[in-house]
Amino acid sequence: MHFNHPELDRRTLLRAGLGAAAVAVVGSELAFPAAAQAAPGADLDWIISCDEWGARPPADPLSISAIATNKIIVHHMAFPNSTDYSEEHAKQLARDCQDLHLDVNHWSDTGQHFTVSRGGHVLEGRHGSLERLQAGDRQMISAHCPGENGRAIGIENEGTYVTETPPHELLDSLVKLCTTVCQQYGLHAHDIFGHWDFRATQCPGAMFYREFPALRRRVFAKLGTDLADVPARRWPDIWRFVGGPVVRVAQYLLTFRGYTVPVTGVFDAATVAAVQDWQARNGIPVDIDATLTAPTWETLAPELDKDATGIPVSALQFMLNSKGYAEVAITGEYDYVTKKALKDLQELHGLDANGKVSTTTWCALVGGVVRQSFQQN
Repeated sequence: MHFNHPELDRRTLLRAGLGAAAVAVVGSELAFPAAAQAAPGADLDWIISCDEWGARPPADPLSISAIATNKIIVHHMAFPNSTDYSEEHAKQLARDCQDLHLDVNHWSDTGQHFTVSRGGHVLEGRHGSLERLQAGDRQMISAHCPGENGRAIGIENEGTYVTETPPHELLDSLVKLCTTVCQQYGLHAHDIFGHWDFRATQCPGAMFYREFPALRRRVFAKLGTDLADVPARRWPDIWRFVGGPVVRVAQYLLTFRGYTVPVTGVFDAATVAAVQDWQARNGIPVDIDATLTAPTWETLAPELDKDATGIPVSALQFMLNSKGYAEVAITGEYDYVTKKALKDLQELHGLDANGKVSTTTWCALVGGVVRQSFQQN
């Protein structure tokens, strides 16, 4: 995606439904302050550049985002789980991916910023991503997740992880890459999310997603973050430019609160209006983009006890089912199967596996990050 009018401000572009603002095409001089923790002298030689893997030129001019990077989104590529862990295979993977994105998807370039092979090789994806990482100021506008392409670093991981777990080589390199992205852009381990937190997709795969709490803990340790600096709950900041299961949960909860919204996972006009009305009625700053801010989530999601029934339980069951708990049926009854799945999810995130749906459990359920997950060994 690129824009021909870099002088347009963010609000103008967002109101046009573009989801990210651009400031300049690659090669133009930029005057952005570096991120608070950026280390311009960082050694990034271990990342294989576009030139090194033989990338084709972009089909269109590429743009640099004018808005700050606020998260990392992790993907799986839905490619075969190759047993070739060589560097040459990784380079061919990068070429194959770019060919797919240019020739089939008709994008300007590779959609993601970086790629990690099953052998643990890390490669630049979209042209300019390595240079921007080195600068630590603004990212390339990408094509890995609609609505997040101007503010999220996208990392694709070779393989398909619906039923299989990624190899150690991949996970080790992903930890190193996420740590570096956090250092350069001033992000934290609690800013790591999965693709399906913002879009209707099986990506990053249910088995890969189970590794996310451990992934975040490893990045947290390498960054040396103080636990006191981790928010109690880091909710997914879904807004009107995204969709998927998390949006659908929000629609379930808005319905429970009395709003007439379709429960589809599409962030439509009715959902925008309902979110903004809820914010206004609860003394929460009304967000122009209907972003579900932390206060929005925390007033919207009801705590549930063992006798709960109805729409909030259906929301809970839908989310568990979509995250790989296939045995959970959407019945609105808080049954044994639902409680068992929820306890598993609680344990995964370092929470008391008590089957009670607290505000913190809701956060972990919808893809957020909770402080307790960093206290787990």
